[in-house]
Amino acid sequence: MKRRNPLSEKAVERFQEGYNCAQSVLLTMFQHWNIGESDLVPKIATGFGGGIGRCGSVCGALTGGVMAVGVKYGTNEPLLDERLKSYELAQKLYKQFEKHHGSVYCRELIEYDLSNPKELEAAQEANVFRKKCDDLVRKTVETLVKLSKQ
Repeated sequence: MKRRNPLSEKAVERFQEGYNCAQSVLLTMFQHWNIGESDLVPKIATGFGGGIGRCGSVCGALTGGVMAVGVKYGTNEPLLDERLKSYELAQKLYKQFEKHHGSVYCRELIEYDLSNPKELEAAQEANVFRKKCDDLVRKTVETLVKLSKQ
């Protein structure tokens, strides 16, 4: 059996506690990188769960990961050169996520339309969040850790 990464398992624990996918990834990486304290984390990631407000767009785990990249490698300066590292890592994260999971879209990944109350209920009954989203959160954190060491 494959040994699990404690950091990625912490992100999954947060997801299972009730944080959404984006919040779980962002909060875990924010604390892992020891960036400091902010009332905005995980608050800023709230609307990204379920593919942006349950619309099924880009997976919240991925958007949480991209936000984490921005927190770690982003800039407050309006200079392109200062943004390049963040762009490069966000692009690598996106492409690896897509390659590993076959899509970046929540609706395609979980096969439910969470904006439809009946499908949301069906997804909950099918335990899709444990069956699929746990792995999306886990793999995003693992990928971020690897990318940040490069």
